[in-house]
Amino acid sequence: MTATRNPADRRSDRTPRPAPALRRILSHAGLETRVLLSNGEQLTVAVALPAMVLIGLWLLPLGRLEGVSAVDTAVAATFATALISTSFTSQAIITGFDRRNGVLRWVATTPLGRGGYLAGKILATLTTHVLQVVVLGLIALIIGWRPELLGLLAMVPVWLIGTVAFGALGMLIAGTLRTEAVLAVSNLVFVLLIAAGGVAFPTEAYPRILGGLVDLLPSGALGELLRACLASGSFSLGSVVVLLAWAVAGVLAVIRWFRWTDS
Repeated sequence: MTATRNPADRRSDRTPRPAPALRRILSHAGLETRVLLSNGEQLTVAVALPAMVLIGLWLLPLGRLEGVSAVDTAVAATFATALISTSFTSQAIITGFDRRNGVLRWVATTPLGRGGYLAGKILATLTTHVLQVVVLGLIALIIGWRPELLGLLAMVPVWLIGTVAFGALGMLIAGTLRTEAVLAVSNLVFVLLIAAGGVAFPTEAYPRILGGLVDLLPSGALGELLRACLASGSFSLGSVVVLLAWAVAGVLAVIRWFRWTDS
């Protein structure tokens, strides 16, 4: 004798179920990447400004290392600029507006969850970085850059640590300040780090005391390490320690102080 199924059971079988966690994260990463690349202001920060840094430092006698090709030092500064622009400035602004508009509050109630939201942002940032390196690298190749494979491989871990460090700082600003302040602070800090934070100019170009302070900034450490990888600069273990310290401290600060709502 066959048992008759309850109609309620049949309806429950048709109830939509959340997609697997990985699919949700990848879908959100795709959305975040499209937001980054479809916004004119963010695209300018991500590609146009680093490209201007590349051409400017290649043409002008600024930020160069003795005995090193001008295009090599320009590329190192350009890649550092691209990393900071996307990991720090763009993510701070986008997350700040998401927080003000209640997106972060809403995300916490969806199957994606806060962890999936953050994982999607990380993947979107790394995807944007790949596109930045490809576009800026092609421009650099056109003007005479001839990279070495070992230098490019050595750049990968530096890039990942830098992404964590500046991404955490961007999230910290987005999660603690009002949106209007996030917009102003993130852009101001970006300009200061590029112009005077050890990105466009090596720390040896600064007066001794000021150079010591720049060495302690995440931008100074990132700039020195990328010059070591791409422009035959001197490798500094101290710069590795500084960048790692900023990455760890930034993540801990986000865990402690990031607020998911404006209230």
